[in-house]
Order: sequence, then C-alpha cells, then structure tokens
Amino acid sequence: MITLTIGMGLTGFGVFFLFFGMILFFDKALLAIGNILFVAGLSFVIGLERTFRFFFQRHKMKATGFFLGGVFVVLIGWPIIGVVLEVYGFFLLFRGFFPVAVGFIRRVPILGSLLNLPGISGLVDKVGESNTMV
Repeated sequence: MITLTIGMGLTGFGVFFLFFGMILFFDKALLAIGNILFVAGLSFVIGLERTFRFFFQRHKMKATGFFLGGVFVVLIGWPIIGVVLEVYGFFLLFRGFFPVAVGFIRRVPILGSLLNLPGISGLVDKVGESNTMV
C-alpha cells in the first residue's frame, strides 16, 4: 500500500514537472526531472516486472522506442524534439486505454456534455475507437 502511495506521488510530480517544463518554454531540467519521476512512479504503481513487461512487449516495441527515445533526447538537451517523440510514443503505448478513458469521461456530468459538442464529438469518437489490444 505504501508503494502505491509513493508511486502515485512520483507520477503526479512527474506530470506536474512535465507540464511546468512545457509552460516554461521547454525547460530541459524540468522536463528531465518530470520524465524520470513519471517512469519511476509508474514502476512503483504497477511494479518493476509488470512495467518491464508492459514496455517491452513485441507489438509495442515501436511505441517504446519512441517514448524512451524521447526521454533520452530530452536528457541530452533537445527538449522540443524529445517531447514530440515522447508524446507520439505515449499515444502509441496507451492507445488501448483511450476508449475506456473516453467512456468514463462521457459519464462525468459537465465533461460529458463538453465531449458531445459538434466540433469535439467527432474527434473524441475517433480517439475513442480502438481495434487494438492493450
């Protein structure tokens, strides 16, 4: 139970530092700290073995390469290119979870009505579709 709490805290701080680093015009140090905290927090939440199995499945190798390559590129000092690679890898890695997230958000009172607006609903429907396995 304590590792779950630590993991959620590390992941939350990682997301905060990533967001803050992007707001401050892609600050290299904040993005690097955010990346390290996010990956460490994910490892604490689901465990080292399951994290390794999640990232290194045969059908997710391209996504893992982009995500971890982006982390590496940020760490060596090219934050904009690294963040673009990370975001692409993140969407490839977690695209199986998007339909679940969209379904959940659609049931939230205010957010659900926002997702049903004419311009947004088509995009959300496209993101919410999934024909791949997690």
